[in-house]
Amino acid sequence: MNALAVAPIADEVGVMQATGLTTYCGLVYPWHCDHMGHMNVMWYTGKFDEASWAFLARFGVTAAYMREHGRRMAAVEQTIVYRQELFAGDTVTIQSTLLEVRQKSIRFSHQMYKNGGADVAAACNLVGVHLDAQTRKSCALPEDIAERARRLIGA
Repeated sequence: MNALAVAPIADEVGVMQATGLTTYCGLVYPWHCDHMGHMNVMWYTGKFDEASWAFLARFGVTAAYMREHGRRMAAVEQTIVYRQELFAGDTVTIQSTLLEVRQKSIRFSHQMYKNGGADVAAACNLVGVHLDAQTRKSCALPEDIAERARRLIGA
C-alpha cells in the first residue's frame, strides 16, 4: 500500500473519511469569505475542482492527454457535505481517493481538512465521465489510464 494513502471508510452519513493522495494545499483568503464571515460555497467548489485535476493527472488524464487525443472529462454528479466553517487565514489540504473505475467513468472522493487537523471540514464525492471532444459523447477510458487508475483504488 502506498504510504500516502489509506482506504476510505464511510461514516454514518456516507461521507468518506480517509486520507488519500494529497491533491491540493492552499489558504482561505479574505475575498473567499462572504458577508457571514466564512468561506463561501463557490470557493469550496473551486478548491475541489483544482484537486480533481491534480488527481486525474496522477493516472494520466492531463491537459496534454486531452488535447492530443481529443478527449475531455465532465463531472456528471457532485455532492458536497460541509462539516466545519472555514475562515480567512485557515489553511486547507485536500486528500483524494479513487472509489471506482468503470469503462467510461470514474467515481472519487475528496476530503478537505482545516489547518492540518484530522477532522474533515468538507467532503465531495464526484462521478466523472470520459468524453470524445468531437461527438460530445462518452467513450471508453484507454486501458493504460484505466489500469493506472485501478491501482489507486484502496491505495
